[in-house]
Amino acid sequence: MTTHDSTPVTGSASDAAADTASASASADDRRAVTGKRRIAFAVYVADVGRLPGLQALLRSLALTNPALCEDVVVLHPGLPDAAFDAAHRLHPRLIPRTAAGRHDVFRLDDYDTVIALTPALVVLGRIDDLLRLRTGVAAVSRPGPDGVLDDGLLVIQRQDLGHPVPHAAAPDIPESLLVPLDSRYDFRALRLGDDLAVPDGVIVLNFAGTPTTCTGPAHEVRARHDLDDEAFRAAYLALPGAKHPDLLLHLALPFPDGSRPPIDLVRQLAEIHRGRGHHDLAVALLGEAVAGRPDLPRCHETLGVCLMALSRYEEAETHLLLATGSPDFAPRAYGQLARLAWLLGRTEDARGYALAGLESDPTDANCRAWYARTSEMVTAGASAPDTSPGEQLAHVALFAEGDENAGDKVLPEAVRSCFTADTGPGRWHQQHAHLLVDEDGLERLNARRAVIVGGGGLFLPDTAPNGNSGWQWNIPDDVLARITAPLAVFAVGYNVFDGQRYRRERFAASLRALVERSAFFGLRNHGSVARVRELLPASLREKVRYQPCPTTVARHLDARLTEPAVREDTVLINCAYDRAGLRFGHDYGHFLAEMAAAIRAISGAAEVRYAAHMPADERFVDDLRREHGLTLPVEPLYLLSNDAIRDLYRRTRLVIGMRGHAGMIPFGCGTPVISLVSHPKLAYFLADIDRPDWGVSVHERALGARLAERALAVLADHPGAVADVHDRQRTLWSVTRENLALLRELTLLPDPFGEPGPGAGPVVPVPRSADDEDRAAPSLRTAPPTP
Repeated sequence: MTTHDSTPVTGSASDAAADTASASASADDRRAVTGKRRIAFAVYVADVGRLPGLQALLRSLALTNPALCEDVVVLHPGLPDAAFDAAHRLHPRLIPRTAAGRHDVFRLDDYDTVIALTPALVVLGRIDDLLRLRTGVAAVSRPGPDGVLDDGLLVIQRQDLGHPVPHAAAPDIPESLLVPLDSRYDFRALRLGDDLAVPDGVIVLNFAGTPTTCTGPAHEVRARHDLDDEAFRAAYLALPGAKHPDLLLHLALPFPDGSRPPIDLVRQLAEIHRGRGHHDLAVALLGEAVAGRPDLPRCHETLGVCLMALSRYEEAETHLLLATGSPDFAPRAYGQLARLAWLLGRTEDARGYALAGLESDPTDANCRAWYARTSEMVTAGASAPDTSPGEQLAHVALFAEGDENAGDKVLPEAVRSCFTADTGPGRWHQQHAHLLVDEDGLERLNARRAVIVGGGGLFLPDTAPNGNSGWQWNIPDDVLARITAPLAVFAVGYNVFDGQRYRRERFAASLRALVERSAFFGLRNHGSVARVRELLPASLREKVRYQPCPTTVARHLDARLTEPAVREDTVLINCAYDRAGLRFGHDYGHFLAEMAAAIRAISGAAEVRYAAHMPADERFVDDLRREHGLTLPVEPLYLLSNDAIRDLYRRTRLVIGMRGHAGMIPFGCGTPVISLVSHPKLAYFLADIDRPDWGVSVHERALGARLAERALAVLADHPGAVADVHDRQRTLWSVTRENLALLRELTLLPDPFGEPGPGAGPVVPVPRSADDEDRAAPSLRTAPPTP
């Protein structure tokens, strides 16, 4: 494709401001770590006369693809900022940039896929297939010497152009890179004249070269997108089905003066704010809408949940009780009331609410889970161990129960194993991180020998949000300041997802208070160390240390986790689906197809099975069977004991995992791992052990081939792979031992591991789990030499 000379894309002050606003809107950007593909639309506007066409294009894109909202980079020769005011009203992620010409669409280096449009286009249908393209430069071929005209649609994969694209001229695209598109993605209106109707199935209609005075069916289609702002907003809001949160908020708010918006729309917008952690904005919307309206149970439920997230518990309880007045919403509301009462330490009230929910709907799983949990708490409280609080350590963590995440079941025990031989309630006072630390809770913490916070990804804003800290430990700053027991943060992770939005102000303030108060502050990977240090003043940054997750050194904590005499001829795969949009973006179909190809290749060397850390993980098995005809046997780890989970991972030959602990637990048991990177924490861990090649991004273009190649290499030289795992562990264990030596100065407890002699393996306390406590004495023994 022949191109014209062009100069680099440049930026004005307004360009920089727009880019900064866009970056802020997308929050955490860790594409360099996760490999996540960033997509943008690009439109070149040569003069102000083309702006009405740009606006029609934006309206058509929103009305035909309401769930799609990517950056729209508007390239222009230097038009005034005010020229784009109308376009800004139509799209929340419009980014004007000065450029020399249309061919600067090839130089948008901050994007991986660029869909180049023109003001002469209108979009008439879904363009999902364009977003899923992964290779070359796609365009509709046309007659002529160049094969592709400059005024048509292009889908550009920057990876295939080379980095950077030369500035002296636009790239000369070789024929081998051109990917033909069906003509329906760039159909020329000139072909229709003044009398022919637009054919069914046309997705993008191109009016390039058509006289402005023309009439006919094609121009009637375009005229339907020449709407004023009010008509466009109304048309978008009236569309059925899913809408992109950014676009919906942008076009719905602010509400027109004097109008009373539909209550369903208000609740929908509040749910968007809630999903982004902007609970105050959700409360402001809903509080006004439900004032004097007890007949809106669904809104009262949402309002109650948002108030709970702000730690306005009394108000939250009032609105959730109002929601119970409707039989349709009573079970859900009672489930939330049970959670609220549990957060406040009102166990009997929580059980009562859960029971009321079951009376409303005996099949409600959430109420049933809360009734079981609170009943067990009452029983456990009646048989508390007769141990002096001063002899105990307090442990603040997530404690998974029932069908919850298997990794969160194994992790607390692993943390405790680093400090004491006895990991049960006789030595440890358990404080769930989500429970409010009130005055009584503070007294219980201060009565203990020390307070250990961790491990796990507690620095995450949207799991059980609270207004007291902005992260998962529900403790107000003034209460934190009055902890007198030695406080240690141990192997906590910064778990914010790539692209996740959250408000840093409350979290950053709480974080500063936590670091100031802590005698030891250790994070489980260097990536988390770096991210947390960014949020701290310079005076506190050096207090942040590296402490590996204790699951990664399990062989050094548990003498039973020796290399098995015989491993099963299996490979275990795990995937995760929480926040799937942040994990996969537009690439889930690609990921699934590539995984199917990899599984078929690996199956010739070992049996492939699926390891589900929680029930939601099993979606992969369902999707794989439906889309690609592959069936995998499932190992439901969420139903297993900690010992059984470790034993399963110890006896397999390889684990390919997407969850953090689907990599760290098997690694800690001495099993080779390959990480499916959809979250920065997986790449951080692999960087810590200097094995980045053990990870493959879920967005990798050749995911299937690369994954199969690496898996088969591990299986072909399995002893070598296991030896490499053991070697990597030694460094993590050395760091852990050094940190534990410092922590013993706080806890004044003996070293449960002793001082190993030259060539000796770790000294390991037994028993390692609650299952063994009745069968073995709390003594020490020396493990055999490390293989």
